[in-house]
Amino acid sequence: MKHLIKKSWVLAAMTLVLASCKKFDEINVNPTAANENQVQVEYFINNSIISAQMNPDVAERSFVLYWKPAGRQAADVDGGTISVGSYNDGWTSAYYDQVSSWLNMANTGIQIGQKQISAGTSKPYTNNLIQVARIWRAYLMSEMSDNFGPIPVKAFEGSNPDFSDVKTVYYYLLDELKDASSKLDVTMIPSDDLKKLDPAYAYNYANWRKYATSMRLRLAMRLSEVDASKARSEFQLAAATQDYITLKEQSFQVQEKDGWDALTGVMTRSWDTQPLSATMNNVFVGLGGIKSADQLGADFQVAIKPADWLGQKYPVQFSTKTNDPQAGYWFNGLPFSIDPRAYVLFSIPGDLTNPNYPKQNSGYDTITERLLKSPDGSEKKVDAKYTWNAKTDGDWGSKDQLNQLVNYGGTMPRINMQFRNSTQKRLFFGPWETYFLLAEAAEKGWDSPVPAQTAYETGIAKSFEYWGIPLRGYLASEDYNRVGTSVSWAHTAEPVSRVMRYEDGMTGTAGTLTLDYPKNNLYKNGTVKNDHLTKIITQKFIAQTPWLPLETWNDHRRLGLPFFENPVTENPIQTLPALTDATYMNGSVKFLPQRLRYPSSLRNTNINGYNQAVTALSGPDEVLTPLWWAQKTP
Repeated sequence: MKHLIKKSWVLAAMTLVLASCKKFDEINVNPTAANENQVQVEYFINNSIISAQMNPDVAERSFVLYWKPAGRQAADVDGGTISVGSYNDGWTSAYYDQVSSWLNMANTGIQIGQKQISAGTSKPYTNNLIQVARIWRAYLMSEMSDNFGPIPVKAFEGSNPDFSDVKTVYYYLLDELKDASSKLDVTMIPSDDLKKLDPAYAYNYANWRKYATSMRLRLAMRLSEVDASKARSEFQLAAATQDYITLKEQSFQVQEKDGWDALTGVMTRSWDTQPLSATMNNVFVGLGGIKSADQLGADFQVAIKPADWLGQKYPVQFSTKTNDPQAGYWFNGLPFSIDPRAYVLFSIPGDLTNPNYPKQNSGYDTITERLLKSPDGSEKKVDAKYTWNAKTDGDWGSKDQLNQLVNYGGTMPRINMQFRNSTQKRLFFGPWETYFLLAEAAEKGWDSPVPAQTAYETGIAKSFEYWGIPLRGYLASEDYNRVGTSVSWAHTAEPVSRVMRYEDGMTGTAGTLTLDYPKNNLYKNGTVKNDHLTKIITQKFIAQTPWLPLETWNDHRRLGLPFFENPVTENPIQTLPALTDATYMNGSVKFLPQRLRYPSSLRNTNINGYNQAVTALSGPDEVLTPLWWAQKTP
């Protein structure tokens, strides 16, 4: 007979575990707490998964203000924190404390299940729950390590744990995922009551095993540039099973709900504008050759510009101290062609009748006109309605005061309303990622069950399917985006300079110039813009938006792809000392965030652990210190 206890008692037991951050058996002396034969493993797994959806406090600080700018899925609207190599100890502490608690819940569930099996009090499905908890714990540990670097391999089983280097962490995670997934009994059918306690898969154990295999592919590929032999071996073992996520229905995702708790959407805060990043804009525009005229209604047609239009030049109000190819220009209309996912993800400024337009701030909702000022005191009012621009992060110096256009949410494409109202499913792994990983492996010459081109094109198709967008002629397009990459697998010709038209924004005087595509020094020393790997990671970057900014950051730290423009440096940026007037046209890992600093609370409460972590980091506890698996140069 099941020894279930009332939910309030279970929550009390969980609270005691989290408050003490000690092993579960230490609460048995509490006469009001449930004993380990009464507490059910599934409650701890459920609480860990739900809590990891991030309450609005930690979601804003980690997902929105750290991951999205670092992964270039949004501009850094907080005035430049992570994007310019800075940090906020309060934000970091909020995330560190939370991820530690999620891990503690998963660990506690595993420990309880093991004790119940030893005591002969387990349920028929307890072993499966232990394996699920191990798989979920592996994800949480990878998330934590990808933010900070060294973490405890024994994942907060007790107070003041020892910290391990990133290589040890990754080897442990790969072993855990392989072993746990092999011990799942996928033929077991869960009860209806048990299904309700798994917000991701409703205890479909076959899907949990697919998720574990796809995670093995992800983590193995992470090691590809620093530990190629291990990466290849682990990847091929996982890929050979062909038991991974391939369908939208198999995605690891959790339903959001409105309110103010962990299930509230991670992008819902009304004051977070989350505008389109310059990086993503440069990737979108021109890619795939699908005309805006064919994507948009009649009201927008007059705003669409020709393919050779660069925009309005404002040398006084717009900074050019960056290698952003659009630097110095305001695009006073809509692009001739653009990746069709752009208009699904982001709003067109002034599209006020669209129910998906982000209506969370009264000013941003209705006002698109802003001023450009000149040093002589003159002003020009510019209406951003039906325009498409993105601000480059950094220090704009005195130009910041002259340019209201780039300092106001209503003038930029912003993440659409569907992601702000807690109606979506937060996604942790989708089928496209599996295929892009298989495509990268095949391109590297590793054994892959799917050829590189097939995997690449399937990954794109899965992304389009997710958004309900027809492919049309997208896969065959040889049109370059603003950074010189096309879609067609067969088209690897490198782009050449192009002649573009523009006008002086203040006088209207027309002009032309020959524009070079930007040089990406972080990938093959900037000599390549349109090879197969660039195409794969470009498409993966788009497909992971907006749910997986940590993964787009991870890929860029690993490969330097796709092209990330440098922050604007009108004034020297103290946190990026290597970025100067002499270097801003070149790319460097020294210009980009590499990790989060450990919170001050770790130094204050566990100095030995902190010192272990910094030693294992092989560098100072700073934002610019690369992780073990990341690029170190240029």
